[in-house]
Amino acid sequence: MNIHGTIDRPLTHDPKKQAPMKPSTSEPAGSAIPDFTPAGTTTGSRQNRTREMQLIPEALARAHMHARLHEAERESRAVRLATARRMQRRAERASMRARRALAMAVMQ
Repeated sequence: MNIHGTIDRPLTHDPKKQAPMKPSTSEPAGSAIPDFTPAGTTTGSRQNRTREMQLIPEALARAHMHARLHEAERESRAVRLATARRMQRRAERASMRARRALAMAVMQ
């Protein structure tokens, strides 16, 4: 059985191994609108803008992960603080029991 790739799931992600795109028969050749470059704009600046635009999702993901990391650290600190307070109260109760036991022993 010969399985062909689709646009969403190509057989390979290597463009050199993919089948070449065929021109559409529904559109006449040369009907595409050419890229418009305003006067005084170089292709280098357009390329930089394109690269910056492509890096925006990466920067957003990095900022999101940074925020999540700080949130996790803050939550971890809160859990450690709660545990320390609980253990301190437990130690204070044990200390009070020991004092009472000692007082009872002395009173006898």
